[in-house]
Amino acid sequence: MAQTAKTKFTIIGVIIAAVIIGLAVWNQQKKSGADELVIGISPSFAKPLQVAADEAKQQGLNVKLVEFSDWNTPNITLNHGDIDANFFQHQPFLDNAKKETDFKIKAFAKGAATHVGLYSKKIKSFDDELKDHAKVVVPNDPVNQGRALLLLQQAKLITLKDPENYLSSLKDIATNPKKLQFVEVEGPQTARAIDDVELAFGYPHYLRLAKTADPEQALLFDSNADTRYAILFAVRDDYQDKNDKLKKFVEIYQNSAKVKQALDQDFGAKLWFPGWK
Repeated sequence: MAQTAKTKFTIIGVIIAAVIIGLAVWNQQKKSGADELVIGISPSFAKPLQVAADEAKQQGLNVKLVEFSDWNTPNITLNHGDIDANFFQHQPFLDNAKKETDFKIKAFAKGAATHVGLYSKKIKSFDDELKDHAKVVVPNDPVNQGRALLLLQQAKLITLKDPENYLSSLKDIATNPKKLQFVEVEGPQTARAIDDVELAFGYPHYLRLAKTADPEQALLFDSNADTRYAILFAVRDDYQDKNDKLKKFVEIYQNSAKVKQALDQDFGAKLWFPGWK
């Protein structure tokens, strides 16, 4: 009888110990989750950000990068409060998104800015080889389409009603001597559409990710070094940067030699510049 009671107490003790250990683990995970900085990103920016996240971890800051394949979900998710910040858009894109929605989102800091180019697998020059009625890929969102049209104007393929308007759309084209036919696709898909058209507006980092063309071999790169197009660390209007987590991560991203090396490798050393300077 005594042995049975002893066995019962032993079992109860084991159960209690297991519960205590379980609660301790759960509390630790909860604390870890609360301390974690969650950033929604575009896959094309993943490598440099992961390098920054690895450095942050060495300094005691846990950063989780969540990839989104489109340019709508990151802001929806951020506005809903499911992530702390996102990193995929420049200021004109954010301004337009806020204009079209009720998003309460603001810029927190600037990251890298990249040049854009006109790419082709079918021609090597605009003047002699680009035929009339050729198909040209441009982004379908208002802001990046405007950027593409400015580049086409720089190439002297079109003129715009307002030559300085970075928000021009297809209806704002004043002259189109070659009667180019424009194919509108979502920004990230411009890299994959290059095989189907004579000319494509493209982002070097997306081309490198898609492996559809050499990002450094554009027929023409934009001459714009304006930090207007720097990619932003964006947050909700009511964001509270507890313990300066995001501030510390941004400082690592902007100042780390390893991150710079990753940016050089991913974008091309001459195809990006610091948007924060």
